[in-house]
Amino acid sequence: MNIQFIGMACALCLSAIGSGLGAGCASQAAVGGWKKCYAAGKPAPFIMVAFAGAPLTQTIYGFLLMGFIRDNAKDPLLALCVGVLGGFAIGLSAYLQGRVSACACDSLSESGKGTANYFTVIGVVETVALFSLVFCLLLLTSN
Repeated sequence: MNIQFIGMACALCLSAIGSGLGAGCASQAAVGGWKKCYAAGKPAPFIMVAFAGAPLTQTIYGFLLMGFIRDNAKDPLLALCVGVLGGFAIGLSAYLQGRVSACACDSLSESGKGTANYFTVIGVVETVALFSLVFCLLLLTSN
């Protein structure tokens, strides 16, 4: 059995698990925010769909990491470690981005203001996933 394949699977699966959990948190908050708006007779901001979907991009990063492992890993143990730890870092970023997105949905539904600010902090959390992806690629290509 080639442990490189386990690393590849973990890169994708752990990031996708984080994306699913994060999108679930944010989606629940979006639905709750729309309910607040409807109950108050205010228009429900459709932009909360973007907040809810923000964590899904980390699944793409996990897929890219999987491909980088496949194409660049010369040491199977390094491939396993990069897949597990990189996938976990990306997935954790996705989950926490979903939590931030949930707060953004709550705030926007109450105030109707701050959309650009909310997207900014959501992007800051996503940067952790991008850094993790790039640093993992650098590890893989340094051998």
